[in-house]
Amino acid sequence: MIVDTSIGIIATLGTLFVLLAGVGILRMPDTYLRMAVTTKAATLGIGLILLAAAVYFNDLSTTTRVLAVIIFILLTAPVGAHLIGKASYIKGNKLWEKTIMDDLEGKYRKTGKNISLPRNMDHDKEKH
Repeated sequence: MIVDTSIGIIATLGTLFVLLAGVGILRMPDTYLRMAVTTKAATLGIGLILLAAAVYFNDLSTTTRVLAVIIFILLTAPVGAHLIGKASYIKGNKLWEKTIMDDLEGKYRKTGKNISLPRNMDHDKEKH
């Protein structure tokens, strides 16, 4: 009885976080905020749903697989979000007009060769 209730609570919380990520995609004004919402909320939601599945099946094989998937998601979601954000910034996607500070302004070339190199690395390369 307590196990079933805890599974229901964990799965419901996971579903709510995934729903929050979906709403965030629709409501956030720019690519970077959408990416932050989906990376954080969806990762937590999927992790909670998988945790509920591990508790439900109560099997070593299933629990091991669930933990492997959770670890994989925790390792790859931030890296993927970072790469998508960097590519969007270099491509020239505009920040939201109410953004206060652009930490990357002037650090990456937006056109030309070696666009992914920071400007200081590009100048060092030309000297050699």
